[in-house]
Amino acid sequence: MSTATLPAARISTRALLTGGAVAGPLYVATWLIQAFTREAFDITRHPASLLANGGPGWIQTTNFIVSGLLTIAAGVGLRRAMPPASPGRVWGPRLVATYGVGLLLAAAFPADPGAGFPVGTPADYAEISTRGMGHFVAGTIGFSGLIAACLVFAAHYRALGRRTFARFSTVTGILFFAAFAGLNAGAGSRPTIIAFDLAVILGWTWLTTITLDKR
Repeated sequence: MSTATLPAARISTRALLTGGAVAGPLYVATWLIQAFTREAFDITRHPASLLANGGPGWIQTTNFIVSGLLTIAAGVGLRRAMPPASPGRVWGPRLVATYGVGLLLAAAFPADPGAGFPVGTPADYAEISTRGMGHFVAGTIGFSGLIAACLVFAAHYRALGRRTFARFSTVTGILFFAAFAGLNAGAGSRPTIIAFDLAVILGWTWLTTITLDKR
């Protein structure tokens, strides 16, 4: 490789990591704006995925696609930025990218309407279609990737002696797992929806933090 190509490679890696850092704030802002402006949407009763339904549903679908692509970019950037012998260099970035793939699949398989959203949906409506099952699989793939990535990066930072980042990664992974498990077990109860909303924000905060750290 010529020396002329090295600056371009560094810029490219930095751009990928910047994209990863932007993914979370962009996703959360787009979600919350919709949550408080879409008719009949109740953030304490409806997960963000339901926003893909109805006339303006394309906004959330686009949100999944853009954030998914930026998260995959983050995975590539992290792989480039971490030294070859760095603990977790292989699987950490791959698992981050897996989270991004899950977001893209969530866009391809929108969640079913439910719990009175969008307008006109019965409050007790809970039918699961083929696309709804696809969305559940997408969530399982993506969130499992995120949880595992947190734990791999926890080991990575622990090996580097960076205890604060290691603890933050561990806590994020554990809390996200608990919130996701609670959401599946709680059948859409308000406490589990709220806990999962907070876990999603925490997960994106973690991704923004590590991409900025490696940038």
